[in-house]
Amino acid sequence: MKKFLKEARGHLMTGIGYMLPMIIGSSLIVAIPQLIALAIGVPSLSEDLTGFAGFLYQFQQVGWTGIGLVNTVLAAFVGYSIADKPGLAAGFVGGAIATSTKAGFIGAIIYAFLGGYLARWAIKNIKVPEKYMQIMPNVVLPFMATFVVALVAVLLAGPLAAINNGIVDWLKVMCSTNTNKIIMALILGAMIGFDMGGPVNKAAWMAGNILLTEGIFTPNVFINCAITIPPLGYAIAAAIKGDKFSKTLRESASGNWVMSFIGITEGAIPFTLVKPTRLIPINVIGSALGAGVAALLGTDAIIPPLGGWYGAVTMQNPWGYLIGIAVGGLFIAFAATALVDFNVSDDMEEKVNVDDIEITFE
Repeated sequence: MKKFLKEARGHLMTGIGYMLPMIIGSSLIVAIPQLIALAIGVPSLSEDLTGFAGFLYQFQQVGWTGIGLVNTVLAAFVGYSIADKPGLAAGFVGGAIATSTKAGFIGAIIYAFLGGYLARWAIKNIKVPEKYMQIMPNVVLPFMATFVVALVAVLLAGPLAAINNGIVDWLKVMCSTNTNKIIMALILGAMIGFDMGGPVNKAAWMAGNILLTEGIFTPNVFINCAITIPPLGYAIAAAIKGDKFSKTLRESASGNWVMSFIGITEGAIPFTLVKPTRLIPINVIGSALGAGVAALLGTDAIIPPLGGWYGAVTMQNPWGYLIGIAVGGLFIAFAATALVDFNVSDDMEEKVNVDDIEITFE
């Protein structure tokens, strides 16, 4: 079971990895026209607008179309990771059906794994004469996997839609009260800071982006805030306590200003590897603290928020967002340098299991 779960996590990470560029690009296509509209005095974009504002609305809809493909692309490439092209076909269909029936992210994942593993089982166990081998991967296997996914999707459409709608409604309620927002921010911030690009980080990131398809933007505000904090913390630390860092880490820290600015949390990994047993908790607390401060100061969004420092322009109370980033970064900077000496060579770095910090998708 442990081996299966590890393998399944790898397939899910592959799907997320293929989906990443699409959701980032689509979110930008939604946000940029809205920012331009605000700059020219149009508070919101709607289909009844004409002229340049009407063009901005049509342009923005392209981005919303991309965001609407999240479940489809995710499920397709989870299926592809499991069973190659036969799994891809079932995943595409399953993801699209999950969206159209309101089964959401949960449905997309169920259908992707079902279709992918069924196709893989068929590849291994169904033997046919050699003259029929060519039709197996292009006809028989995709048909079998897609047929089963379609059947299950019809049977589970109602229950999964009810579960998904219940979760969405619950999150909307959480986003409507300040206390619940702060709790959400603390949890998401801690997850982001835990493994900096690994499975826990990506689980929080994925949840936030899935919610974009439901029109829930608040969680992404806290996620985007937390992502910038660990690299910023080590950049500040090296700037104010340079004598506590080796030459290599001081040089690396200068790049962390840019990584924090654009929102690449993996910039903190080389520093965390020096003493992960102490620095991972510091990263977790700093990221949670920064996101919590942003929530406490009333930071929110009415459009899909951009990441990095510049994401502040897409948010209500942008100063709260930037203050949260600064508070989290300063906490990591002072706590890390108080507890850890970064004057170490590569061979002295504490060993870490690669499963704890994962930054690539294979």
